[in-house]
Amino acid sequence: MEASALIDERIAEYYENFNCATTMIKIVSELFGITLCAQVLDSAIGMHGAGRFQAQCGLVEGSLMFIGILGRERGLADEMIVASCYNFAKQFQQHFGSLVCRDLRPQGFKPENPPHLCVELEKQAVAFTADYLQAL
Repeated sequence: MEASALIDERIAEYYENFNCATTMIKIVSELFGITLCAQVLDSAIGMHGAGRFQAQCGLVEGSLMFIGILGRERGLADEMIVASCYNFAKQFQQHFGSLVCRDLRPQGFKPENPPHLCVELEKQAVAFTADYLQAL
């Protein structure tokens, strides 16, 4: 299956059931053929804007987690993984304008908003992350 079709299909499947970090890490792990253990998914439970604090976006958090997983899988030194995380964050911020959930979320956080407003952002961010990871 083509990456963009897989991304669309998985986001539709995961969106209502998982936060952005979990959705991100599940999709990129599938794209890169890496099986995640339950503890990795458990660690992402509170990573959606830093536990709904509206801080760092879960799409960023999940991506950074996976950079560590993929970097270790490919035998990268810790310094290279750290540098890759830094470069990812810098490029994500340049591309999307922020790393912060409350800035990235369409319409921010208003009481009248439905909980899931980030479908298009998720699609773009997963594709962006997958492209970034190709060079890792």
